Amino acid sequence: MKNTKELISLIKSPSKEEIKMITRAFDYSQKAHARQLRYSGEPYFNHSYETARNLALLGMSAIVVAAGLLHDVIEDASANEEEIRKEFGEEILFLINGVTKLGKIRFKGLKRHAESLRKLFIASSQDIRVIIIKLADRIHNMETLQYVPKEKQLRIATETLEIFAPLAYRLGMGLLNRRLEDLSFPYVYPKEYETIKSIIKERNSEDVNSLKKVSRTIIKKLAKEGITNIETSYRKKGLYSLYRKLERKNWDVNKIYDILALRIIVPTVNDCYKALGIIHSFRRPMPGRIKDYIAFPKPNGYQSLHTTIFTRFGNVIEIQLRTAEMHEKAEYGIASHLLYKSHKVNKKTDHSYNMWIKKLLPNIHKLEKKEITTPDVPTWIKKIVDNQNSVHAKEFVDELKKDFFEHRIFIFTPKGDVIDLPIDSNPIDFAFAIHSDIGNHMSGAKVQGKLVSLDTKLKNGDIVEIITTKKITPTGKWLNIAKTADAKRHIKSCLRKQEEEDKPH
Repeated sequence: MKNTKELISLIKSPSKEEIKMITRAFDYSQKAHARQLRYSGEPYFNHSYETARNLALLGMSAIVVAAGLLHDVIEDASANEEEIRKEFGEEILFLINGVTKLGKIRFKGLKRHAESLRKLFIASSQDIRVIIIKLADRIHNMETLQYVPKEKQLRIATETLEIFAPLAYRLGMGLLNRRLEDLSFPYVYPKEYETIKSIIKERNSEDVNSLKKVSRTIIKKLAKEGITNIETSYRKKGLYSLYRKLERKNWDVNKIYDILALRIIVPTVNDCYKALGIIHSFRRPMPGRIKDYIAFPKPNGYQSLHTTIFTRFGNVIEIQLRTAEMHEKAEYGIASHLLYKSHKVNKKTDHSYNMWIKKLLPNIHKLEKKEITTPDVPTWIKKIVDNQNSVHAKEFVDELKKDFFEHRIFIFTPKGDVIDLPIDSNPIDFAFAIHSDIGNHMSGAKVQGKLVSLDTKLKNGDIVEIITTKKITPTGKWLNIAKTADAKRHIKSCLRKQEEEDKPH
């Protein structure tokens, strides 16, 4: 029997008012969904409850948990906006509307799917908590996908794998990313799923025993050097993540060193580096496998030191070193540092948010203006919203997958700034990712200090310097070379401008 006690127990230090709000939202949602059943035959309200529970487990505030309880009452029950506004306030209404699909607006097929995604990103560009509610909702939908009619399963699982799992990854939410990938995997690639399961089964028992022995040795060595208060755990690579990696390694499982990894959590950043040195002093590291994501975090905020060592048992294992704060950030991402208390936005910020919204399609119903916000919305979400003014449905979904959710590489500027790009990007994409002015006047590029052609495919970790000349402008040839839609959009704009200027007056 679902009740409010568990939800309230998961919220950090809830006030009396917050407890009352959760209780009201619980009762309202339960009543609104009273006669509704899921495909499984269970009460529909169970889904609302599990969505709210997922949000509470992520450490979200009482307001967000309440919105999770209520997220389907407008779309799938008989509640109306005015009632929600009166009962729960503007903030919760905004969050619910952000997650709600298109309602009565009549789109079909791919167009409806694209417009729903556009609407989601518009709301998220105002308040990132909208996406977090959507991800919590999607987790439970995927956990119960076996009850959905067969013809719908593939579509829902594919959308999850191509859009929502990568979205969680880009928000730094490793826990949700792995869960969404692995829940979708058997529906989208059933044969490959069974193959990967058998590979994991073969490797697991042998590798776990080895990890346990290495872990005990490392803890003793670190304690001798004064590093105590250590936590260790074993990280299993997600099944879908392993599948993707095996594809890149021509299905040679012997080239995959991180099927299982030993995770060591130490008190401070200094301890991370000190521990790395201690481990390397008694176990030889594998060349090229030491990665410092503390000094150079991934663009989604992930920080950790990685090393792969040869063990005395004749195998190799990956070790990840991080602080407790880094670990929380790696698992929960943007949810780990959201502001829990609403505050008014300044006029400048509010204006920029509204500009993104106005640039989008006018046929999406207007969202209520919000007087509260959460921390900075990631730049790439703003870019999704900013760039979709005249893009058709298929193009929008394709660009989303390719430019924002495809496997990514991390490229460095000469000053050490990190630019993340889709795999196979080239110097043209890199230049426009830094700034349109740099792209528009690029005359050449250096990779690792050497001049290269503009169609050179960049590799992870490349240091790229863009050479600019004011007289240079993009040519039509650049359109065929550029990979990202962002670069192509700027090139087309520049070419149109040149055509206008060249016309006789």
